[in-house]
Formats: sequence, structure tokens, C-alpha cells
Amino acid sequence: MSLKGAAELLVRSASDVVIVSALRTPICRSYKGRLKDAYPEELLASVLAATRAAVPGLDPAAVEDVAVGVVLSELGGSKAARMALNHAGFPNTTTLHTVNRACASSLQAVAAVAAQIRTGVISAGMAAGMESMTRNYGSKAVPQDVWPALRGESADKNVRDCVMPMGLTSENVAKRYNVSRADQDAFAAESHRRAAAARASGAFDAEISPVQTRFQEVDKQGTKIGEEQNITVTQDDGIRESVSVEALAKLKPAFAADGASTAGNSSQVSDGAAATLLMRRSTATALGLSSHVMGRYVAGVTVGCAPDEMGVGPALAVPKLLRHVGLEVADVHRWEVNEAFASQALHCVRALGLQGAWEDGRVNPDGGAIALGHPLGATGARMVATLMHGLKRAGQGDVGVATLCIGTGMGHAALFVAE
Repeated sequence: MSLKGAAELLVRSASDVVIVSALRTPICRSYKGRLKDAYPEELLASVLAATRAAVPGLDPAAVEDVAVGVVLSELGGSKAARMALNHAGFPNTTTLHTVNRACASSLQAVAAVAAQIRTGVISAGMAAGMESMTRNYGSKAVPQDVWPALRGESADKNVRDCVMPMGLTSENVAKRYNVSRADQDAFAAESHRRAAAARASGAFDAEISPVQTRFQEVDKQGTKIGEEQNITVTQDDGIRESVSVEALAKLKPAFAADGASTAGNSSQVSDGAAATLLMRRSTATALGLSSHVMGRYVAGVTVGCAPDEMGVGPALAVPKLLRHVGLEVADVHRWEVNEAFASQALHCVRALGLQGAWEDGRVNPDGGAIALGHPLGATGARMVATLMHGLKRAGQGDVGVATLCIGTGMGHAALFVAE
């Protein structure tokens, strides 16, 4: 660690941007899971209300702005998210905007709120994310009405590749960077094993806020079975405890006949929400909330890459982030690398020199999106919750990084320090 990096990370300041709460709903399978009948804004309202309950000394009016990551919702989710904010008990004086940086939307929301705090525009804010892929996936994942000069007629391959299906970008990464099918399946099986162990041990309990909602069981044809139930969802339901490499190896390629990416070694289509409460340290002190401080947000960066291999984004974003804060890979104690696909996650682990950290359980120690699921707009904030609670629980170091690839060719990485 450089002297500059040590000084910035180890010395606490009244101007630090601190995290006072980091919560998420359970992440559940779209179409089949326990949150399939919930609305995205319903999930958002639930986790916002849970944040208030987790910090009972907080006056909701002290939260000046809320940024909500959302990818698929109608009208960018702005109206529904504002309604959810008021429903959760926040006053009209608390403003709201939505953020769409694809898979990194809610981590970008964290960066946006932190920037407002750091520049003195606000003293406290919330960064959240919501997504119901049950309700809003399908055609909404790829634009249907695009200027033809861009979609099919552009002479620039990068222009056309911005609407390349994500699964094909995964296949490109696997082929270009020699990530075998066997390695992808082994990575996926380990993600499920770690997530199952974390769930069984109660490791997720502190970060999950239960959701009260409705559930209607249906058969394969969509016909209702029995009556609608009122349920409380307390756990992620996409984790497969008994999955094996052998079982994964039997799955057919999902995106290309000769491909290696399957439904089993790709992230799950999921529903969920998450929220992170941030404020200036001096504000937390003045409000009597110092005991709630989990850590601080240090920095976040975004980089660009070729759209047809968007999954390499973290391998480019992390070096830029570490240069910015004056650290090296070895200085980071815990990594959350989004598992959009096993191909790209494994390539990024290798490219960053994290194979040893992966084997030691310092990269995605509680599993990742292959096991937990990937509700697009919410995943970044979900990773913050998992990272901050994980650092506190493990007690083996303070520095953590969360990083994601981004559709259309980008990567985002952010650094946090636990306290």
C-alpha cells in the first residue's frame, strides 16, 4: 500500500461519506420465485421502509435525495419509485431520481449520492435499486424501435454490437480469453456451494429485509392453482444446494449451438431491491447515528470497452480504481465480482490476478449472481450490502471492492472501507 493510499484509507475525517445502512430484499427467481407477483416499486418501498426501521433515530426528512437504479421499468421507474418513496414514509421534501447504467445502475446510484455529499450539495441521501424481471424482462431488455441507421445499417461494428444479446458477448469472452466450458461449470457450481453455505449459516440474515407480498401458484401453462396467498419472503430462492459440475455439464448451450454459456453457468433472471443509506460523517455524528456507521465509500470509476465483450469491464475498471486510490490488488481484503456469466467473471478473476484470492474465499465468498440472481437495477446495491456485512462479519480486513460489467461495453468498480 502506498503512503497516499494508507493516508486516505486509514485516517477518518468528518467529511467522509459513510454508510449507515445497507439492506436488500431476498433475491428470487423470476416467473417461478416467491417474489414473482410483487411489483418492483413494491420491493423498493419494502426495503426503504426497512431502512427506516433499521435506523430508528433517523428523521426521514434528513434524507435529502434518493437515487434509484432501475433498468427495465416503465418510464425509467421514476414515477413509481417516487410513489414508493412516499409510501415508505419519506416526505415530499426528499427528492428522487432514477439511474440507468444497466447492470451497474444502483452502484452508480451510490456514486451519484456520494458525489452530492462530497461536494456539499446534500448531507444525507439514499442509493437504491429495484427490478422485477418477471414483469419487465423480455423485449424490454433490448430496444425494439431503434433508428435503422444504427441497428442494422451502421458501418461501425461497435454501433451494431450495442444491441448484441448478452449471451453472445459471453461466448465472445470465453473464446477470446480461453475460458473453457468445464471451468465455467466448475465456477458456477462453486458459486452455488458458497451461497448455500452462507444461507445455511445465517450469513445473509443481517443484510436481508423480509418482504410481505402475495404469491399465486400456477402450473406450467400459467393456470392458477389454489388461492392467492399472503406470504413473507425471508430468503433467496435461486440457490441450488445440491448442484454439481456433472449436472451442469449436461445442460445445452443457451445462446449459440457451439457455445459454452448455459442457463446453469449464467446469472439468473431475478426480482429484488436494495438500499444503501449514506451521509457525511459529521452529519451522522450530529444526528447521533455514529454507532450505525458500517464503513465508508471511498471512490468509484467507470471505464469503456468493446460492446461485443462487455464482460471484460471489471478487468479494466479495477486497475483504474486502484490507481486512483493508490492501492494494489493485494491491499483489498474482499472482492464482490458480479457473475453476469461464469465466462466473464472467471476471465476477470484471472486478468486481475485474483485466482489465489478466489481459492482462499476472498472473491465472492458468499457466492454471486449465478447462485443468488441478478435483478439488473438492484444488483449493485445488493453487492454493497453483501460486501459491507461480509467485511464486518469476517473481521479479516477492512478494504473491499465491488465491480460489475455493463451491457453496451463498460465496467464499474467501487472501493469501500469497513469500520
